[in-house]
Amino acid sequence: MDNYKTSKEAFVSNMTGSSIGHINLVSSAALASIGLYSAFQSRWSPHISNHPLASCLILVLPLLLSMTFFADSPVTLALLLLLPTGFLLLKPRRDSSVVLPNSTPQQDSETTAKIEPFPAVTTYRAHMMLMTILAILAVDFPVFPRKLAKCETFGVSLMDIGVGSFVFSQGIVSAIPILKDPTYLTLPMWKKLPIVIRKTSPIILLGVIRVILVKGVEYPEHETEYGAHWNFFITLALLPILQVLLHPLILRLPVSLIGILVGIAHQFSLSWFGLENYVLHVPRTSIISANKEGIASLIGYLAIQLLGLSTGTIVLPPSPNHFRRQQQALSDRSSKRRDSTASPSITQRQNDKTATVLFSYAVLWWSFLGITKLLAVGTNVSRRMANLQYVLWVAAYNTSFILGYILLDLYFFPSPLSKSVYSPTSKLKAINRNGLALFLLANVATGLINMSVQTMYMSDLWAFCILVTYSFGISLIAWALRSRRLVKL
Repeated sequence: MDNYKTSKEAFVSNMTGSSIGHINLVSSAALASIGLYSAFQSRWSPHISNHPLASCLILVLPLLLSMTFFADSPVTLALLLLLPTGFLLLKPRRDSSVVLPNSTPQQDSETTAKIEPFPAVTTYRAHMMLMTILAILAVDFPVFPRKLAKCETFGVSLMDIGVGSFVFSQGIVSAIPILKDPTYLTLPMWKKLPIVIRKTSPIILLGVIRVILVKGVEYPEHETEYGAHWNFFITLALLPILQVLLHPLILRLPVSLIGILVGIAHQFSLSWFGLENYVLHVPRTSIISANKEGIASLIGYLAIQLLGLSTGTIVLPPSPNHFRRQQQALSDRSSKRRDSTASPSITQRQNDKTATVLFSYAVLWWSFLGITKLLAVGTNVSRRMANLQYVLWVAAYNTSFILGYILLDLYFFPSPLSKSVYSPTSKLKAINRNGLALFLLANVATGLINMSVQTMYMSDLWAFCILVTYSFGISLIAWALRSRRLVKL
């Protein structure tokens, strides 16, 4: 057992990753599968694509194939998905049974807003969660290429982007309470902090339980990932608390600017104040040094969550400028200059404007990433330390893919009012509703499978069969729990 544990730890260690271009191509299977699903919805009977088995075949299986058998030829997989999509597009568009929204713009107050579910964001979050859930088990099998596994220190991989995307996604939904009631930003800290701590305490408890179980059963672990005792659940639980501490700044400054400044400050601590050297070279002789990766990367992940929050304030409200108007209204109120002539909010979705703003941000983040690489800021991308290059890569990647989902929505379901007229498949909505609970379940299932079979010696065919069963099982559980929300962060 000890020999297998050592071999297993070596199997997932010292990886150098792939390239950003390759990761983008592997991830393109997600967009291509949504394109195929949307073609079925708009050109064929929606009942076929919404069938549980059909939706798994269209939305889940391509993701699994992209990180296993087609990992070295992602363009081939994308073409295989685009081919039937092209044939379906030859059919005339099916008349939508969904009533378009009223063409008369509605008005709402500046300080309150009803945040309707946005299909493109639901699809993005569910697909991101699916890729993460699939990868945490797939990485234990040889069928999952080593270049897609988490890099040891520097480099990019599919699993590296998955971790950051999870945090970015949580940042997006953390915008909901602020958008619904922006006066929440003005509440005294002593009122907000206990509420946030109480909400995140179950996640901290899960992190502690995971540490106890991993140590208790001598489960193979990658110590340089987060540290000896730290894990991703602890990071997830602490980020909302840190975000609340920044509310006074969020009230007055663009959230994206705050996120970038936090990322730059973190990079300064890594490059100029010895934090990088501490993480890479100081021995684990105390509780702090034993968990140096988790502690040191926390501020970098905070920057990612803030950039996710910024994106949430753009894509969740009807207009991408909605939150900026809310900030201005609160600023005017605090300056006692607010009057009854404040401009009304637009509650009619403006997806074309949202896409334009997202495109601008995507170009900005990719450009900043290119500049940091050109200037060798932080050596290279590092998930282990969540350095500035990693923060920018996560922001650029996620902004681009959300934009991709919105463009697919606009293409397949056009409307003169720029209003999405379809609902994402029930499977994706179910996964999105209980994403965190499913992530926990996937971690437990991964542990049980690893303790039951020696995954690193499994043939590719048998490994794929296990992964298909696992992925379909998670999907069925998500479907069974679709009417309940188990955990909310």
